Amino acid sequence: MSFLSFLLGHKKTSATVAKDRLQLILINERGQGGVAPDYLPRLQKELVEVISRYVKIDPDDIKVNLDRQDSLEVLEVKIEMPQVDAAALAGKSADGKA
Repeated sequence: MSFLSFLLGHKKTSATVAKDRLQLILINERGQGGVAPDYLPRLQKELVEVISRYVKIDPDDIKVNLDRQDSLEVLEVKIEMPQVDAAALAGKSADGKA
């Protein structure tokens, strides 16, 4: 966030905040030289909370994993989304009511 944005009071989007958090986590982990990541359970819990605001989801349907190969780190997030019934969607009008 720039100084001008700070003065003008621009609010960050949730996507920007999430991206910044992930970057900080990766920077922190790279500096620890291979210590097992302790933030993954917390990250998984926060992902469940955010996604649950929009979609009913089982917490076990989200898996977070960090893989390291040489100097490359890959943060893998697998989210199994619930199936949407096409017939139920077709029955809804534009205002979301059946």
